[in-house]
Amino acid sequence: MRTFDLAPLYRATVGFDQIADLMDRVLTNDVSQTNYPPYNIEKLADDAWRISIAVAGFSDVDLNVEVRENALIVSARKAEEDDSRRYLHRGIATRAFDRRFHLADHVRVTRATHVDGMLHIDLTREVPEALRPRRIEIAKTGTPATQLVEVQTVN
Repeated sequence: MRTFDLAPLYRATVGFDQIADLMDRVLTNDVSQTNYPPYNIEKLADDAWRISIAVAGFSDVDLNVEVRENALIVSARKAEEDDSRRYLHRGIATRAFDRRFHLADHVRVTRATHVDGMLHIDLTREVPEALRPRRIEIAKTGTPATQLVEVQTVN
């Protein structure tokens, strides 16, 4: 496995800490991250996504969806089970989990639904008006702003 030193990036840039942190997170070998529960990330539009997580065996009260500091945290804790059941084979995993998704700036969770054992979380990017591109009018060259005179039409 190749490792990258991001120290030069920190020394040569100002204000790009989030990008460096993201690269650091992606490049680290996180062994603790499991594949449970399985999930899909689907792009619905240019600024809309859906995360679908297979949560078979969990009810709505067992699931928790939370957004904290640009992170979407999905967790589940199964309520105490009835010990009177005897399984011959138990293949449906209902163990507790915490799944974390890092969100970009201005990405918001719009809704979460739980249907047929799937938890669907819809996300959209909502860029504030102040950060959207805007057109700047260009003044005519050779005319200083102090010499502009209002023109009136004469009959």
